[in-house]
Amino acid sequence: MTTTTVPIAFDTEALAPRILHLGFGAFARAHPMVYLSEGLAKAGGDWGVVAARLNSGVEAMDALDAADGRYHVAEADGEGVTLREIGVIAATRHPRRDGVDAIPDLIASAPMSVILLTITEKGYCARSGGLDRENAGVVADLASPEAPGTAIGVIVEGLARRRAAGLGGLTVLSCDNQPENGHLTRAVILEFAGARDPELAAWIGESCTFPCSMVDRIVPAMTEESYALLAGALGREDANGIVCEPFRQWVIEDSFAAGRPPFAAGGAELVADVRPFEEMKLRMLNGSHTMLACYGQLAGHVTVDDCMGDPALRETARKLMLAEQAPTLSVPESVDLGAYAAALLTRFANPRLRHRLDQIASDTSQKLPQRLLAPALAHLQKGEGWEVTALGIAAWIKLLAEGRGSADPRKAELEAAVAGEDPVAAVLALPGLVPAELAAEPGFLPGVRAAFARL
Repeated sequence: MTTTTVPIAFDTEALAPRILHLGFGAFARAHPMVYLSEGLAKAGGDWGVVAARLNSGVEAMDALDAADGRYHVAEADGEGVTLREIGVIAATRHPRRDGVDAIPDLIASAPMSVILLTITEKGYCARSGGLDRENAGVVADLASPEAPGTAIGVIVEGLARRRAAGLGGLTVLSCDNQPENGHLTRAVILEFAGARDPELAAWIGESCTFPCSMVDRIVPAMTEESYALLAGALGREDANGIVCEPFRQWVIEDSFAAGRPPFAAGGAELVADVRPFEEMKLRMLNGSHTMLACYGQLAGHVTVDDCMGDPALRETARKLMLAEQAPTLSVPESVDLGAYAAALLTRFANPRLRHRLDQIASDTSQKLPQRLLAPALAHLQKGEGWEVTALGIAAWIKLLAEGRGSADPRKAELEAAVAGEDPVAAVLALPGLVPAELAAEPGFLPGVRAAFARL
């Protein structure tokens, strides 16, 4: 195995707390921090990051502090490893350790310019494109807005303090896999702020920006095997390190309120419209990931590369991408969807990643609408086939019915739904899961039922 080392190539002492990253986990370490590190090496600047978690993760923040914010990213495939040292972390924050005011006060500090989010779909407290007013965290935060517990409540409280301090707005940049993630972020933040103070909501709407972005890099959860790979490449252990695939992509809507970090210098694409890129990724990559995560577990597989070693399952994934997902997309002429699908299958087969199917299948109720339900509607409206799409939906319900569902914010509802005589109808009838337009299509429920019966 060959190892290439990329050291830190900028002045870490010059970094200021200009970027707050909420939800600082594996993906944050392996994706936006790599772009920033590469950008600082090429363009310079003082764009330091404060890594923050809100719920779990105190120990992870402590470990970063103990390492002076430094860690390594091992980009691995069958050919070798590229080892990057990352030194963009200027500080860490966690409310359980540092107090409930620590993060809102940081947002209200003069140097702060950008808030990055990797809080997963459920972290937005959203339902049907707006704020979920019945969410327990939202209810609690609106009752005690100065001691927030949700990411949305924390951001709004920080912006309220920022406004009170006479400072300008900033950029809130979502890096989560959701369609038009910037628009969703803006909607839930403004609705939450409006419930607190309409004038605060107006100020946020006028002074802050919420660019959409599309992120792409496969970053599995760390295992003993991946820690061993990292230690072998580095020559010592790195408890903060991450193993991921070599491929990375970041497409960002060019809309920044308070300065632009050097993401573009690090390889990100700044564009006027992210939607064609995000739909391509959400459907062809994430949609096939969700299908494989559920169907692959039923077939006895554990990881994505296991699935790629199953010729029938590999062909099923290819069919989903090219026959059912690609026809629903409108992409620039320069994009070759056939080549994109081939590249995805190669990435899925990476033997170094060992990306667990049960990890990918977590929170499926939040992922299903954009990954599989939207393409299903497109095909039903045109009278086209959608057999593999139906198979992916049915496989998820089958896993639930067998008691093998992964962690999900709607776990109790889902378990109750699959306990009855018609689990398919019961799950698909859950409020807010299936868009009304799709539920009204006469072929939708029978199509999923037929796939479920085949399983």
